[in-house]
Order: sequence, then structure tokens, then C-alpha cells
Amino acid sequence: MLIHPWDAPHDEAEWRDWLALHDFGELAVNGLSGEPPYVQPLHFAYDPGHGPHGEVITHLARPNPLWPALEADPEVLLSVVDDYVYIPGPWAAAAGVRPEHGVPTSLYSAVQLRCTAIVVDDAVQKADLLNRQVGHFQAAGLTAPAAEGEAPHGRLLPGIRGLRLEVREVRAKFKYANQKPQEVQDRIVTGLAERAGTRDAAARAHQLRRRGE
Repeated sequence: MLIHPWDAPHDEAEWRDWLALHDFGELAVNGLSGEPPYVQPLHFAYDPGHGPHGEVITHLARPNPLWPALEADPEVLLSVVDDYVYIPGPWAAAAGVRPEHGVPTSLYSAVQLRCTAIVVDDAVQKADLLNRQVGHFQAAGLTAPAAEGEAPHGRLLPGIRGLRLEVREVRAKFKYANQKPQEVQDRIVTGLAERAGTRDAAARAHQLRRRGE
């Protein structure tokens, strides 16, 4: 992922705060020899308090075909992208440039976590991981906790494998046209407010936040 200086996070807190509100991404696992990578969409829970860059916990079904590749090479990448919008060419046209000559672009937030994967098969540890992940998404008491050998979820534990992803490196990008001339930025801010499409408000908020407004 190319990250220009103007798209880099202002500090570590920026990407951590954004990631705390985003818990669905794609896990990329190196394929076995001669095979393309596996890319698995999944929900996850990020724990910033584990290690220097945090830890991700998740789980997948035991029949998932990526397990042999993951066990052969546990170095993986978790990619999370959101708050993305399309910017029409006229919005991005600089002063003196005809609107139809403006260059369209995309704005988005992205965090990539390079991790070492640890497979969790122990039933007790797996139940604990599953309960932690569920606890991230919903209030206590909405779902009975998982426990080895206990109803209602104990019988389901053999059908999944847990994953702990120890984060080794973080690459983050907040691409919101902050390198553009002020008049172009203002036109984009106005355009997003008027269009009011899916994710437009979030992208507009990022653009304003990153330029200190």
C-alpha cells in the first residue's frame, strides 16, 4: 500500500481510534506453493493492550480450506478498509482547469496489520477466545457463554478453530485530499455534504478533522 506523507496518520492514536470502531476485514494468507493467496472476510476483535501493537482474536470453521496454508506460513495480513467514497472529476479540478478535465479519485481509510497467527485448538482456550470475541460485539447476557462440554455451545467448539493474531507491524492510510489546494478541498467538502451518499458523512468528517476543523 502506497502511503504518501500527507496520507500518513498524524500519530499512533489516529489509527488506533479508527480501528477501535472497525471490526470487519479481510485476512490474507500466503497460498501453498503455486497457489494464490487465501483471502478470508471475517469479524474480529482488536485488543490494543496485548504486546506493542496489540492482538487480534477471531475464529473460523474447521473445514475452511486456508488452514494448511496458514500452518505452513503463519505470517498473515489483516486488511481493514472503510469510509471510502468516489470523488467525481469536477470536484477535484484545480483553479483554471475546466471541470470536465478534473481527475476523479477515491478517498478512504485503511489499516493493514501484519501479524503472526497462532492457531488455538485447546477447547478451554478456544471457549475463552470465543467469549472474548462475542463480548466485543454484544452486551453480556445476550448469548450464553461457551464452555467445554456444557450446553448450549460446548458441542459446537470442535467445529471451529480459534486464531490469535499477534500484530508485528501496522501500516495505516487516511487518504482525504489534504494535499490539494484549499479551494479543491472546500469543493470536495461541499460536494460530500450535498451528495449525502453512503459513507459521505464519514469521509467528510475525516477530511475536516485531518485539516484541523
